[in-house]
Amino acid sequence: MDVLQRIEQALEAALTLGLADGGPPQLGRAVRHAVMTPGSRARPRLVLAVAGACGDDAPAVSDAAAASLELLHCASLVHDDMPVFDDADTRRGQPTVHRLFPEHGEQLALLAGDGLIVLAFENLAWHTRLHPERLGPLTLIVARAVGVGHGIVAGQAWECEQGVDLTQYHREKTAALFSAATQAGAAAAGMDPGPWRTLGENLGLAYQVADDLRDVAGDAAELGKPVGQDAAHDRPSAVAELGVEGAVARLKALLDEAIESIPACPGRDQLAAMARAEMERLLPAALRG
Repeated sequence: MDVLQRIEQALEAALTLGLADGGPPQLGRAVRHAVMTPGSRARPRLVLAVAGACGDDAPAVSDAAAASLELLHCASLVHDDMPVFDDADTRRGQPTVHRLFPEHGEQLALLAGDGLIVLAFENLAWHTRLHPERLGPLTLIVARAVGVGHGIVAGQAWECEQGVDLTQYHREKTAALFSAATQAGAAAAGMDPGPWRTLGENLGLAYQVADDLRDVAGDAAELGKPVGQDAAHDRPSAVAELGVEGAVARLKALLDEAIESIPACPGRDQLAAMARAEMERLLPAALRG
């Protein structure tokens, strides 16, 4: 099965698990819109790539880990797009969840995001029933990636502070879920997740630098979301701190460090090629080369 098909099936299974017949129809629509609007699925693809490199002896567990991380990512996007943060009209080329509904849009977006966070852990627990020994490590990895200590909640909160350290901000806002993805892929396959942490963190940092570059040099129609948001909201940015050339150099250095950190495994070359292709895809066309 194609990797993206595998991810979409795992997400559909998670939504089937979480959305009850007879539940509030608009909430169900909001949740489905947040998750099933096509996206790059970068984080779940990374989970499955690492699980595959580690043997992927329990595909149901790695599928669940991949889907749960994507549910959490989608939850963060729903909240990030709300008027209290970015007030964005589009995401992935479609209306943001709070814009989808003429009435109660913000309430439904808030509830959809909250519900997706809970569903991520329900999905993980449900699909590890045959491998209960893997649930504890996976839950810890995922929870830390979204938490108030050093997860994406903390990353979002740094936007409310003064004098933010850019690397720490990026590490928590974006790299936390990428680090969780590589570690979860290993843990889902029954392997030690520790050696995979650096790969995910550096890929996540590179991903955020690429996103900062797209915000100043990308095309809104192509990206499916507004550009110029960092400047509009006075957010810390690699471009603001390093300039465009400096940010491109930083991205390439992070990518090299990420690839160097890939643990020895049969799929090492494929993982390296995947990482390079993903960063090439993310970099605006005018900055490639």
